[in-house]
Amino acid sequence: MKRNIIAIGGGKISVPAHRQPQTSLIDKSIVQQVKQKSPKVLFIPTASEDNVDYCDAFRKQYEKHLGCSVEALLLYRNRPSNRKIQALISESDIIYVGGGNTLRMIKLWRQLGIDNYLDKARKRGAVLCGLSAGAICWFRQGNSDSRKFKDESNKTLIKVTGLNYADLLICPHYDVEKHRQPALKAMMITTQGVAVALENCAAIHIKDDKYRILASKKNKKAYLVYWKHGEYVKQALKPSDNFKSLIELSKRH
Repeated sequence: MKRNIIAIGGGKISVPAHRQPQTSLIDKSIVQQVKQKSPKVLFIPTASEDNVDYCDAFRKQYEKHLGCSVEALLLYRNRPSNRKIQALISESDIIYVGGGNTLRMIKLWRQLGIDNYLDKARKRGAVLCGLSAGAICWFRQGNSDSRKFKDESNKTLIKVTGLNYADLLICPHYDVEKHRQPALKAMMITTQGVAVALENCAAIHIKDDKYRILASKKNKKAYLVYWKHGEYVKQALKPSDNFKSLIELSKRH
């Protein structure tokens, strides 16, 4: 399958003026995927309901610091026409999806046909990326905290279906949200295939049928997790410049 996906487990992009966002090295890797000056980046903050501060922080990072031309696709504030939405997606070199409520975001995308526009972007070679909800959305399924957005006290993690551009379950925030690890272990009992758990400041980069792990902070990594013959397997995936076979990764179970 043709695809160029960089899915980030987490990390703050909204930081004080004298500090760099935690994902800066991964952000640079995203921009380097486009071999031209000032790539066109589309930020989709649907999962945060178009949070203004989030949009401003993203623009500061990608436009001011990384030299990109940034547009934001707002679906809760001044939603554009379907024709305009399609144009924004089709004209972008990089499509970055922000964090927040994955379940609500995917439902709205499907209602508006945005999932179809994104699939066309994948097929033409656009870089598809994002953080947390914006990581989960590109995959078959994700370990999601979408329920907490209706009730902050609800820590239940649920399985959310994504756009299925890669046959993996993705779990973000694996190191900083301690309930993620036991929840993922239990979730994988009834889940086909394997999961990739991403620590904050770690990402999985899938390019066609190969993958590698990226990190923007020292000692950050990902894990391949699955059940095999009644045993729970958790294998560290360390950052590397070299790509490996995604098919072999998916077949581990």
